Amino acid sequence: MAEEAKTTIAFNDIPAHHAYTIGSGLIVPRPIGWLGTVSADGIANLAPYSFFNMVANNPPTFVVAPMLVGRKDSLDNMEATRVCTVNVVTDETFAAMNASAATVDADVDEFEHAGLTAVVSDGCPAPRVAEATANFECRVVDMIPVGRPLEEGRPGSGMLVILESDRLHVADRVLDGHHIDQAELKAIGRHAGAWYNRTADALTTLDRPE
Repeated sequence: MAEEAKTTIAFNDIPAHHAYTIGSGLIVPRPIGWLGTVSADGIANLAPYSFFNMVANNPPTFVVAPMLVGRKDSLDNMEATRVCTVNVVTDETFAAMNASAATVDADVDEFEHAGLTAVVSDGCPAPRVAEATANFECRVVDMIPVGRPLEEGRPGSGMLVILESDRLHVADRVLDGHHIDQAELKAIGRHAGAWYNRTADALTTLDRPE
């Protein structure tokens, strides 16, 4: 089969925000890192991030990369307290997740703003979303600058935050032994702009070759 017509793009030749819109539109769907954090002054914060994934399992290890231009309070809070929660976004919390993405003052509690309940666990001072189907309690193990330094005020860099989890809270209805019922979970995936996908509407299976 012949290769279809393609445009070749040299990323050095285009603005960084164009590289963002192109890359984030192609690397899809992405899981959403819905992070619960707390400031050094005890103010709860909740914000979603789409540069997020799980990268190891012993212990469960996650990476999230907040941008340094227009940085949210989450990064400041993780630097100060070295803890956070990762809350799983599903159909039930889809609208609330979107509400928590609003830009509000640092002294505003995003849990209250989004109409959610903050729960603090014994093992982690960062708040988790009571309404979320699952919550990982995490600690920050490293922060690594990534991308080029800021140039002419354009976004070009972020902070890669590595998180490890030693505790999970998960709804009984989705837990099947040591597996998660994917149809019951109804997870939400991130695309670009205002685009998301509901996995409950698009689940399929494909057996791996032996």
